Amino acid sequence: MAKTGDIRKYTKDHEWVDLNADQTAGVIGISEYAAEELGDVVYVELPEEGKQLVAGDALGAVESVKSAADINSPIACTVTASNMSLEEKPGTINQVPEDDSHGGGWIARISVSEQGRKDFETLMDPEEYKAFTGSEEH
Repeated sequence: MAKTGDIRKYTKDHEWVDLNADQTAGVIGISEYAAEELGDVVYVELPEEGKQLVAGDALGAVESVKSAADINSPIACTVTASNMSLEEKPGTINQVPEDDSHGGGWIARISVSEQGRKDFETLMDPEEYKAFTGSEEH
């Protein structure tokens, strides 16, 4: 899960982003809710290092036995690293989708701009996200 000092927020499309305390770097992944909805993940398309994104841009994609879904960037950012272990073991997303440590199911590490920090403020905190997924129809 998030390291002490990290701040996590969620999007309505079920991505999460952790930012470090000074909000200059972070990690993006998909929520446990999304991983459960997708079913067994069989392929993950990862972003290229150095890719610059604005909020809502396609960061990558996941394919499962049930469906495929784009992963969109929750905030404006630049990709600094991709979780290459997901190419070999895409199922890690199902096991630990919200783990941003080595061996976790995170998608990308990012650097964050001023715009990214503004975008971050508009996202849902964990309590708001829990309420959002609890009320969403399946």
